[in-house]
Amino acid sequence: MPPSAITPPGGSEASVSLSEVGEFGLIARVTTDRRQPDTTLLGPGDDAAVVVAPDGRVVACTDVLVQGVHFRLDWSTPEQVGRKAAAANLADVAAMGAVPTALLVGLACPPSTPVDQLEALADGLWAEASSVGAGVVGGDVASASTIVVSVTALGSLQGREPVTRAGARAGDVVAFAGRLGFSAAGLAVLGRGFRSPAALVNAHRMPEPPYAAGPQAALAGATSMIDVSDGLLADLGHVARASGVVVDLRSAAFAVPDKLSEIAGALGADPLQWILTGGEDHALVATFGAGTALPEGWTAVGRVADGDPQVLLDGAPHDGAAGWDHFGA
Repeated sequence: MPPSAITPPGGSEASVSLSEVGEFGLIARVTTDRRQPDTTLLGPGDDAAVVVAPDGRVVACTDVLVQGVHFRLDWSTPEQVGRKAAAANLADVAAMGAVPTALLVGLACPPSTPVDQLEALADGLWAEASSVGAGVVGGDVASASTIVVSVTALGSLQGREPVTRAGARAGDVVAFAGRLGFSAAGLAVLGRGFRSPAALVNAHRMPEPPYAAGPQAALAGATSMIDVSDGLLADLGHVARASGVVVDLRSAAFAVPDKLSEIAGALGADPLQWILTGGEDHALVATFGAGTALPEGWTAVGRVADGDPQVLLDGAPHDGAAGWDHFGA
């Protein structure tokens, strides 16, 4: 069955379609009576939004979620898809050490898409944005053969310098905050046709990035940072190359949660591989100068060293894929 033919749990064939209410009817439905934060000076309804930028700089990022690639509506509700789309972008803002302020949303979908699905998707976007004090300030709607959600997030550095991928130096400690491997385990469960355990399945449907940990790390002096969207090894590879260093992780430093161990045993999988190479948990991983007191919630898992840029596990290259690659062979 093609992705565009999938009806989500609770979907109704009798629901009014997008073609019946039209673009502006949909926009009115998903924006009317929504509360904006103080950072929004002008929200939806004009040619562009106006968002405060107190220190004269804006952190900006964009992610695209495609039905059948990033989400399936027989696995996730539309609201969960909306929260996931928002989370992927809000985590990128946090990974720069910034605080999210606003989301802009581009939506493309078939004209036959039930409007109640799109309203639920919008509910998810608004809910996730509101959880960090950000607003949904504008966007666009277009026709397409399947559902595509493109989200742009804006953020404020609040006077701090951005924490980039390029600042790691030999001697730094590597640490992470948030969950690792939960989304990959949930995807494995769903792929086998199961819907439980809910904690893992919901981690794939609706990640919970540690948003506050980004600014906390920046304040603590993090030298580099990135969010784990494609896999810990893969994303640390970006840090290694940008910084010109070796990142060496210690496998013994990763405590494998019982939930991961239990489901890995049932599926015949290695939970450590989910932790190292699984994506879409949107945990944060950063480097800190030697002797830096790590903020609460951060766990040290390795060191930075001089050498040709690469990521090692216990001093040796990892055997196998480092994470997700959209265009990999």
